[in-house]
Amino acid sequence: MKEILKKNYKFVLILILLLLCLTIHFPYYIDAPGGITDVSTKIEIEGYKSSGSFNLAFVKEYRATIPTLIFSMFNKDWNIYKEEEMLLENENDKSYLLRDKILMQESISNAILTAYTYAGKKIELTYNKLTVLYIDNPNTNLKVGDEILSINNQKIENRDDISEILNNLEVGDKVDITVKNKDKEYNRYAYIIEEENDKKIGILVSNVREYETYPKVNVKVDANESGSSGGLMTSLAIYNSLISEDITHGLTIVGTGTIDEKGNVGSIGGVKYKLKSAVKSHADLFLVPNSENYEEAIKLKNENNYDIEIVGVSTFDEAVKYLKSLK
Repeated sequence: MKEILKKNYKFVLILILLLLCLTIHFPYYIDAPGGITDVSTKIEIEGYKSSGSFNLAFVKEYRATIPTLIFSMFNKDWNIYKEEEMLLENENDKSYLLRDKILMQESISNAILTAYTYAGKKIELTYNKLTVLYIDNPNTNLKVGDEILSINNQKIENRDDISEILNNLEVGDKVDITVKNKDKEYNRYAYIIEEENDKKIGILVSNVREYETYPKVNVKVDANESGSSGGLMTSLAIYNSLISEDITHGLTIVGTGTIDEKGNVGSIGGVKYKLKSAVKSHADLFLVPNSENYEEAIKLKNENNYDIEIVGVSTFDEAVKYLKSLK
């Protein structure tokens, strides 16, 4: 081995340097246009047929390495962001990625509820879980991804349950929290703090619901997918599978936007990347939250002479009514 290394030490050094270049991460993220995905390929529901398609526009995100940083300097579509612009305070890469995964689960459950409710189809709540998304309290051992089961032996079913328990206690009190994480139960704790004149335990939680639906639906998720911005398009694709009318009208419809349990469409990030992906894919229509997202999309369309119809929507109802009005 020594003899081999002696004869090939230059090659070994070059190999080590190359590996370092490819694997060392810098405190930056790089965003770039990702493309579009046909939602119908992710929805498993009996009899789903459509002449057109509902598509998610997505952003590709890279951790900064020497090669990606160099490439981004010569590619106007790749943008570099400081770590603190992407992460919440006291958040690391692992919890950031996990937060995005949980938000996607909540987005899918909201999309299913919205679509079935609007289509008048039967849907029953079977499970409701509150999952920790973010922690901003040094006096707790809660972890991102914990599902909160009880606080001080009182069962937790929604966010209001947490507030009700905390309001009957004092700032500085310790609460015992039972959680589930990766199918195991743990005993955690947190001390009550005061935030904006409210008693809190310094966490953000996601409300992910599970439903029994008629007909049965399943939304497949790829391992590399995360985030909540696909909610609007997922809800539209599911709704289109439940009604007799095909509201795609044979069009390639691309869009983005979150969806909540009441069907409200929320703002997202990365509009410029998603619009570019839609244009590159020759989409007929781009649906976008009717907020600063819409204003940015229209500005980009005018600046780049994009040949695409852009429609801003604030609710699921607005999106459906617009699509039904198309010929």
